[in-house]
Amino acid sequence: MKKLSTLLLLSVFGAYASFSQQKILEAAYLQAEQNGFSGVVLVANDGKILSEKAIGFRSFEESIPLQSTDIFEMASVSKQFTAMMVMLCQEKGLLQFDDLAEEYLDVPYKGISIRHLLTHTSGLPDYQAIMDAYWDKSKAAGNPDILEYLNRYAPPKSFEPGEKYEYSNTGYVLLASILEKVTQKDFIELSREWIFQPLEMRNTDIRTLEEKANVDNFAAGHLKDESGKYVNANQFRSSDYTLWLGNRKGPGRVSSTAQDLLIWDQALYSGKLVSEKTLNEAFSPMILNDGTRSYYGFGWDIEPKSPYGKMVMHTGDNPGYQTIIVRFIEENKTIIVLNNNYHPDQIKLVEAATLALRKW
Repeated sequence: MKKLSTLLLLSVFGAYASFSQQKILEAAYLQAEQNGFSGVVLVANDGKILSEKAIGFRSFEESIPLQSTDIFEMASVSKQFTAMMVMLCQEKGLLQFDDLAEEYLDVPYKGISIRHLLTHTSGLPDYQAIMDAYWDKSKAAGNPDILEYLNRYAPPKSFEPGEKYEYSNTGYVLLASILEKVTQKDFIELSREWIFQPLEMRNTDIRTLEEKANVDNFAAGHLKDESGKYVNANQFRSSDYTLWLGNRKGPGRVSSTAQDLLIWDQALYSGKLVSEKTLNEAFSPMILNDGTRSYYGFGWDIEPKSPYGKMVMHTGDNPGYQTIIVRFIEENKTIIVLNNNYHPDQIKLVEAATLALRKW
């Protein structure tokens, strides 16, 4: 997961100070298009869309142009929705952040709290490595399969809980399984009932491969084949964990649009979901065992000092996809970039959008 560099943004601010902010963004769009970038960019201030641009193709094979309303895989941006449901459970009294995972699940790892899982400080091993080594990839694994394999092979922890930060998809699989345990509801139904439907995020869901195929405006993820031609990433099954881990819940699998993500972004200012106190905890650094801080909260990377004050953000990577949401929460400024051909110009567009927000 890439982290947006504040120092880089500050240097870019200085380098382009003499240019019109809008022109910087327009130039970045043009350059990205010339470089072959495919995706949607949305820039907003106080919830108002300042710029929205679709570049490239929904399907390269069929030469179908992208639309700004197309649906993309969110990949790890999904984690903020999982974290929100944990926060909702905490406010409902169904769990506490410092409860231990072993109180809810049969796992071979002790002393790991829900807080550790949320903040990637659990020390859990990578479930994907275990599944890659032992799982039959002609089938789609889900959370019960992942938990079974973690118990069967029991790879050792990387470190003791709370010792340090290490990004962990395994932790978010456990969180989704805990959510199902305490609510007695399916995780996907819970996502719809507690977040997507109340916020009227009409294009957002957790979809199966078959369901995605039936959505006309679903932007396919693309990778280059041996000849350098962009093809649907689903053609690379053995290396596409989104297929053979296709039933997993928690760390990914939400699909959405840029406009729906803006609805989500604005809802986080409104108190519609959880209290300001709980949300502030989500946007606070984790205090490690030695007293130092890790700047990942509950489903969000945290940067206390950005060009616009405190920033929370998250990226997501899936085969063929890159996603990013950047929120400058002290000034209610938002940048969303959804990319469906895993193109390096994504970060350049984020930098240009950050500059454009300075004085629109």
